[in-house]
Amino acid sequence: MKGFEKIENSDLMLRCVDNLYSSPFRSGVKYCIASIFTPQDDRYVKDPRAVAEKLRELLSKNGVEAHMGVEIEFFLVKEIRASIALSEQVVKIGVVETPETGGAIPVKKGYFLVEPLDSVGDIRLDIIHYMELLGYRPVKSHHEVATTGQVEVTSPALDPVLLGDYTVLFKIIARTVAELSGFKALFLPKPFYGDNGSGMHVHVSLWRSGKNIFYNPSEEYGLSKTARYFIGGVLEHGRSLSAIVSPTVNSYRRLVPGYEAPTVLAWGPGNRSTAIRVPLTRSSGSFRIEYRPPDPLVNPYLAYAAIVLAGLDGIKKKIEAPPPLMKNAYKLSESEIRELGLQRLPRSLWEAVDELESDYEYLLPVFPRELIESYIDVKREECMRLQSVPSPVEFVEYMMY
Repeated sequence: MKGFEKIENSDLMLRCVDNLYSSPFRSGVKYCIASIFTPQDDRYVKDPRAVAEKLRELLSKNGVEAHMGVEIEFFLVKEIRASIALSEQVVKIGVVETPETGGAIPVKKGYFLVEPLDSVGDIRLDIIHYMELLGYRPVKSHHEVATTGQVEVTSPALDPVLLGDYTVLFKIIARTVAELSGFKALFLPKPFYGDNGSGMHVHVSLWRSGKNIFYNPSEEYGLSKTARYFIGGVLEHGRSLSAIVSPTVNSYRRLVPGYEAPTVLAWGPGNRSTAIRVPLTRSSGSFRIEYRPPDPLVNPYLAYAAIVLAGLDGIKKKIEAPPPLMKNAYKLSESEIRELGLQRLPRSLWEAVDELESDYEYLLPVFPRELIESYIDVKREECMRLQSVPSPVEFVEYMMY
């Protein structure tokens, strides 16, 4: 496993945690979420699930619980073929629903469509059915903005550890159900040029003694002082956080203006162009913030823990959130962004890893330093390896010169 141990010292042990899940597809087969241990029976320092567990312990010591939910977006496509050879580079994706393939959904016009235009709705509902058989009840699902079979399924509210488990199991179930239906589940953040990519928006609230401490009905937008400090911390660390929540080279093809993916570290009530949206609800039970940069290729245990730790750092240091952005962030000029005291998200994974390398102290309450250093090394190598591969668009752009 990349980032774990070298081959000469690579023996590790997996130990099932409490839950064994009966496979809904094969009799007698069990799914197991496992913890990683060394041969000396110590918890492995780079076990991602251990990070989320330590966060839960840290919160519990302070009498706090994190309630988190996630909207997982992905594509259901008929075929994926990709190859890189010396004389040929090919990507072929068999899609449905577009006018070119006999469908009726134009680019960026798929939001909340229903049958019969939603040609993958049955697959989505089957995925939910099988998640329910595993004991999880997704709260909603729908067709997403992009054509070509983009869908979204929203999790129930869970703590960071259980939400990590949910995310891992969800991708297994989604891929299996898609295969059984003659499709493939594609979690790549930006597989199609000119249409929306797939995000994985993370919703967070903090609770103490059964009370949502993010909610104060007497404050503007219902945001308590605690929630504003949490927002301040996430925005303060948003550039380094990107290396964990937008963890691939492809992630940054999604984070461009005009496709409902954030590019500016700002927040706003009901504003889907900013990195943080405060949903317009006045119910204490459902009040939360939504962090929009993450995508489905994250390590969920690391991503959920990192988001909460950034917010906790804001609470600890009383980092004031900037004023809410009440305009379309995509239309801000560079000078306007500077005048407002805002920052852009990194434009590449390399840039994001640079930021993480210089700003990770807020993670150390639960992230082992060895894990962070290994993560940086793995991502640096990934950047360098993919940077050396020409892209077809470069031939289109440059071969005439």
